[in-house]
Amino acid sequence: MSHELQFYIDGAWVDPVTPSFLEVIDPSSEDAFARIAMGSKADIDKAVAAAKRAFSTFGFTHPEERLELLRGIAVAYKKRRNDLALAVSREMGAPRDFALESQVGIGLSHLEKMIETLQNFKFDQAKGTSLVVKEPVGVVGLITPWNWPLNQITCKVAPALAAGCTMVLKPSEIAPLDAIIFAEIMDEAGVPKGVFNLVNGDGPTVGQAIASHPDVDMMSFTGSTRAGILVAKAAADTVKRVHQELGGKSANILFPDVDFAVAVAKGVSGCFGNSGQSCNAPTRMFVPRGRQDEAAAYAKKAAEKFHVGAADAPGTVLGPVVSKVQFDKIQDLIASGIAEGATLVTGGPGRPADLNRGYFVRPTVFANVTPEMRIAREEIFGPVLAIMPYDSVEQAIERANDTVYGLASYIQTKDVAKARETSRRMRSGNVYINYPVWDAGLPFGGYKQSGNGREYAEYGLEDFLEIKGIAGYDAA
Repeated sequence: MSHELQFYIDGAWVDPVTPSFLEVIDPSSEDAFARIAMGSKADIDKAVAAAKRAFSTFGFTHPEERLELLRGIAVAYKKRRNDLALAVSREMGAPRDFALESQVGIGLSHLEKMIETLQNFKFDQAKGTSLVVKEPVGVVGLITPWNWPLNQITCKVAPALAAGCTMVLKPSEIAPLDAIIFAEIMDEAGVPKGVFNLVNGDGPTVGQAIASHPDVDMMSFTGSTRAGILVAKAAADTVKRVHQELGGKSANILFPDVDFAVAVAKGVSGCFGNSGQSCNAPTRMFVPRGRQDEAAAYAKKAAEKFHVGAADAPGTVLGPVVSKVQFDKIQDLIASGIAEGATLVTGGPGRPADLNRGYFVRPTVFANVTPEMRIAREEIFGPVLAIMPYDSVEQAIERANDTVYGLASYIQTKDVAKARETSRRMRSGNVYINYPVWDAGLPFGGYKQSGNGREYAEYGLEDFLEIKGIAGYDAA
């Protein structure tokens, strides 16, 4: 039975209090292919009440019980991998293989890493005659985005469960179907009723209701900086904890000693992956001024290898961006780059010539980008790379840090000592040296307007815990 027109509350699939529905659009075709129920404050009140009731027991379970629950969820998740991949591919335009291997695969990685983390995590610590205890924060509200939906659902739900929290999840209404399947997975795995609740809806209605609810103890939000500010303001009146993973404008500094053919090509791939819709994408490539033409030539060659097409078309490497709103925003920023004097190396406005329908963006590279240009300062969230020349490495570091964001930085050099020194100077939550493999155990989160708090492994688990000091616990 399809649950697209229902919510998952208190261990059951239920109809919305007030019927309201939204079409889900396939960005490859611009056609609606599904319809979901949209929630209201009344639905959130029901979900929060269920989570609050469940916390009175689940919040005091033994970690071993929660460990077994996570193991069961991982098993059920694996069984639904193909269903999840198809949902993600259709709702956000991820190419089929990428949806299965990366979008769905990363969710499984978070579940498995949290299982590993919980096996070794210490919730109690003796300090003399006192005891320091780490306890679940309580009922948590989770708001997740459309660009890496299963990544963000699992890296919030898994640590929340591991901590002993109960929760209400609002996924993006643009890409909601994978979350409905995830709720089915939670049900199949035997998650106790009320521990996990799912309500679909938009930010101004459902998101606002969760963030402002007096019985929600913590908000964990991933999305734009603009929306994150609204969540924080809504949460302020009840003084709840707010964890945010927001936007980015990550710098990629290529030192003069690096192999430019390799470093530029990998930088383009990093920028264009997931159709450029990653908050930590290396979108600003800093290169020595005297080698900018060389870097631009390599970038052009790399960009033009990206085959753009429908998510289900054979050979597609770059699918559409997620929506018309996103497409129009990217087109506006590409136009601004041209108007402000950047050199268009490849790509540009409009769709690729062979595609007249769907939210497809031409893989675009700009050179001679200067710090004041919009494409150097605003998060584009599309397959658009800005090449920025520098006159000294010191200038590159200064300009890399000259942004309101601070999510990630990238450094490419053969000099390991210089890379290590530079990594400490980058004002970002993550630094990636010479394109390393992704690590689910590394803390993820940002400085400045890229957010606060950290996700993944024990760092994510800690964010869902309160610390209690019990004096005289072992007093004679």
